[in-house]
Amino acid sequence: MSRILLTVEYDGTAYAGWQRQLNGLAVQQVLEEALTRLCGEAIRITGASRTDAGVHAWGQRAHFDTVSRIPPEKYPFALNTMLPPDIRVREGAAVPDAFHARFLSAGKLYTYRFWNARHASALRRNTHWHVPVALETDPMREALETLKGTHDFAAFQAAGGTAKTTIRSIDEACLTAQGEELILTLHGNAFLYNMVRIIAGTLAEIGHGKLAPDAFSRAVATGDRLALGPTAPPHGLELTRVDYPAAAFTDPASLRWHEE
Repeated sequence: MSRILLTVEYDGTAYAGWQRQLNGLAVQQVLEEALTRLCGEAIRITGASRTDAGVHAWGQRAHFDTVSRIPPEKYPFALNTMLPPDIRVREGAAVPDAFHARFLSAGKLYTYRFWNARHASALRRNTHWHVPVALETDPMREALETLKGTHDFAAFQAAGGTAKTTIRSIDEACLTAQGEELILTLHGNAFLYNMVRIIAGTLAEIGHGKLAPDAFSRAVATGDRLALGPTAPPHGLELTRVDYPAAAFTDPASLRWHEE
């Protein structure tokens, strides 16, 4: 039995999220069905992040166990002939038996994209949140600085979150502008349910002058979800990268598992 780690890219528009479920087609289900056909055995795959319906990924990571003798680096070539065009496997690698894609992750990078133009974009309709009113980026960037560090982000979690702790660390929070496109990037050790989308929705309110740049710090201090803006739509969000400590690939048994 071998454990294989895949790096997966997908356009989440047509899917009910990453995680297999009863009421819709999920990315996990499509991958598992392709792997089952390829390997000739029932395959179950474990993802690093359970992205929501409509959310995209450039760097989702997922592991599975198999008795197949297919070389790990050949999985992308074989699977991509079987998968729909909105799901692609970018890399395949062998990992130790104790490796776990979700519980050993050390951090994640998320990207949220705004299309800040009077008219919506035909080409970007599935990957950007169209915000037709001009946003003031200086107060938005000022607000993002207050997110950095380790805080209790209880106010940044949507209903239905199951995290055991709401304390998180963010070490990168920045907003860049490329013409009419605004790109938010957030890197942290872990994120709460809908946390990035709540940050994006609040940023838009700050950019419109409806909330002050201290909205994030006030929400951290009070734990009040009402101090923040709405949850931004899912289609602007991308899971860009999942990070692991070096020991995850050499001696994962020495590491402590964690749950978000």
